[in-house]
Amino acid sequence: MELIDRPAYVAWLEKWRDHDVVKVLTGVRRSGKSTILELFRSRLLSTGVAPDQIVSVNLEDPDQEREYAAGLRLYAHVMGRRRDDRTTYVFLDEAQHLAQFERTVGGLGLLRGVDVYITGSNSDFLSGDLASRLTGRFVELHVLPFSYRELAGVMSPTPAGPGRAPYDPWPAYLRFGGFPYVARLSQDETMVRQYLTSVVSTIVMKDIAPRQASFSPTLFGSVLEFMMDNVGNLANTKRISDTLTSMGRKTGRTAVEHYVGGLADSYLLYRAPRYDVRGRVYLENSAKYYAVDPGVRWALLGSRHPDSGRVLENVVYLELLRRGHRVSVGQVGRQEVDFIAEADGTQSYYQVTERVDTPEAVERELAPLRTIPDNYPRWLLVGTDGPAVSWAGIRQVSVRDWLLGTE
Repeated sequence: MELIDRPAYVAWLEKWRDHDVVKVLTGVRRSGKSTILELFRSRLLSTGVAPDQIVSVNLEDPDQEREYAAGLRLYAHVMGRRRDDRTTYVFLDEAQHLAQFERTVGGLGLLRGVDVYITGSNSDFLSGDLASRLTGRFVELHVLPFSYRELAGVMSPTPAGPGRAPYDPWPAYLRFGGFPYVARLSQDETMVRQYLTSVVSTIVMKDIAPRQASFSPTLFGSVLEFMMDNVGNLANTKRISDTLTSMGRKTGRTAVEHYVGGLADSYLLYRAPRYDVRGRVYLENSAKYYAVDPGVRWALLGSRHPDSGRVLENVVYLELLRRGHRVSVGQVGRQEVDFIAEADGTQSYYQVTERVDTPEAVERELAPLRTIPDNYPRWLLVGTDGPAVSWAGIRQVSVRDWLLGTE
């Protein structure tokens, strides 16, 4: 099967190639981390690296897990392949399965002439010993499913034909999302839903349930459905537990906190904290949560709760992460700015709406941006297509043009 290129991620790996730090790829399962490593290995071979300079271990493979999960055997295997006159490139897929992986990865990272690349599907393995043992010696590349720009690059619009409906990647992306394998399923709704629900089930059983002291599938399912139904809404554990209890699913804040934490650690959910723009302080009492991909929300909720405005907001949030921003939700007095995006010491502000088809709607969306007491860039992103407009320094563009970078 032909691999779909992920040039931005491969370029990042090329930039860090042969630097004396461990390269760590994190992200939700099936987002394409292993494919990115395979693409990079092909890049290495094309630049003259010999095949025997590359050591690849996938700890999701039962045979390789039995052979190398103990750690010391993997270390010995690499030592047996290492030579002083050339670089040995080591690739470890799903490194969270490696017993004593902090010691193993730390030891490999200290070997002269060994360049280490690892992937993982939950955030646990970046905490604790690994972070302390590799302080200043690892860099992280966070991988998300396809962006709209990536999907549009491999799934071009097609007109209707005999026995074939027209295809537009934009509504398809908002509905089915960007998990790489979904692009191969010919937009068959049943197949896409079955695939995405199987991905979620695998994450729950392998990455979330084993890390819970007590796990109730029924209660967890209620929490998962609630969080997906409320992407883009302010939430805290008390509100979630109270809402579920009022629906006849009695639970407590502690259980909710553990389950929401598990969803975040496995990268099914992302937390956007609230930030008081005028007070310049983070507000800890609540936050917004966003799904890793619009297709996951659709697969779990179906068409019961489409809410296209919040889907657009979710898509913009993910794109800001892809572009390297730290993202929070803005509070300006009593008004809310959808996103504050920070990168390289500067920030920008974003308001996202499905449409602004009346002067009153335009003023409503612009009002929070106008109250911000600084001069950083401000954007109004609109779900409907149309020409760019400037409102006294606030740029209004369509979400689709902004995602494609054609604004």
